[in-house]
Amino acid sequence: MPILTIKNLRATIGNTKILNGVSLTVAANEVHVIMGPNGSGKSTLLSVLMGSPKYTVTGGNITLDKKSIIDLTPDKRAQAGLFLGFQHPHVVAGVALGNFLRLAHNTIGAAKPNKEQPIAPAQFANSMREEMDRLNIDLSFMSRGINEGFSGGEKKKSEVLQMALLKPTFAFLDEIDSGLDIDALKIVARQLAIIQKRQKMGLIIISHNPKILEFIKPDIIHIMSKGKIIAQGGKELLKKIETTGFTPFLKKK
Repeated sequence: MPILTIKNLRATIGNTKILNGVSLTVAANEVHVIMGPNGSGKSTLLSVLMGSPKYTVTGGNITLDKKSIIDLTPDKRAQAGLFLGFQHPHVVAGVALGNFLRLAHNTIGAAKPNKEQPIAPAQFANSMREEMDRLNIDLSFMSRGINEGFSGGEKKKSEVLQMALLKPTFAFLDEIDSGLDIDALKIVARQLAIIQKRQKMGLIIISHNPKILEFIKPDIIHIMSKGKIIAQGGKELLKKIETTGFTPFLKKK
């Protein structure tokens, strides 16, 4: 089973330290949820895992199946099986969502050890329509520019659609539940759970909304503060967070 290991990871943006020794191990087929106060480094962690050039890694390592990926560019990490769903997805006008996803799918497939054959446009379109229907996304979005004219909720659904079609080994979702009304949250969360189980995917979710955990059952919940993971546990940790907030955990540190 593939394993993603983060060991004592440290990172800065400019002269500002953000990650201060994050250690975490995620196996494929596991769901991890990271919670914590604003500014604790949660979003930065996911960006660094994906290789964002915005940040500088100053210590530690990231390994995928015991092989370091710390020097890989974002595209090479995507080809290795990593995926990032953005908190604020970007608009890419003029690039049709359907064409983009088919080309991305074929590029990732060609980089795999077994070198998957490219999927034809018609076949990919059929698969895309099926996933769009499950997520209640208008089929016209297939030919529209990436996130062009999408509402906040539609952008988040588009991120899940991309994850479903690109089939990563590990996916990182940054507040995938933000901007969703309760009906859209139910659709997205339920589909996330189905996709994760179907693809036996390792999943790291950042969330401030415990509601999503009614539909997605995490294996481990982590609390992050000041660039570190300061506590972890199961359902009992979530209940404590709901009752007392993060303050008792922060006081211990």
